[in-house]
Amino acid sequence: QVQLVESGGGLAQPGGSLRLSCAASGRTFGSSVMGWFRQAPGKEREFVAAISRGGTLTLYADSVKGRFTISRDNGKNSVYLQMNSLKPEDTAVYYCALGDRVVVLKSAYPYWGPGTQVTVSS
Repeated sequence: QVQLVESGGGLAQPGGSLRLSCAASGRTFGSSVMGWFRQAPGKEREFVAAISRGGTLTLYADSVKGRFTISRDNGKNSVYLQMNSLKPEDTAVYYCALGDRVVVLKSAYPYWGPGTQVTVSS
């Protein structure tokens, strides 16, 4: 059974930075695509970023491109999301997801973590 656990969320000021981590277990991490999604109150869960098995291919939502960076360490079974130049509209619960394709569709990721709250406010 796949388990994903996110960490690193919290409160940041506008323009600040946070780094999210997601630790995976229960499946060969190196053979899986990893993604980050987020859900703000009253809104649909939306795609943020994804990374291929070897880390050579990444995909970003337009809203975070140039500010967020996804990376992975297969030796540590972990994926990361470095978030810079944070904006209040980045406030959401951030979810780590595991799948087989580098795509934006939520349905392509059958495994999800419980989420971590990110709040951007002065």
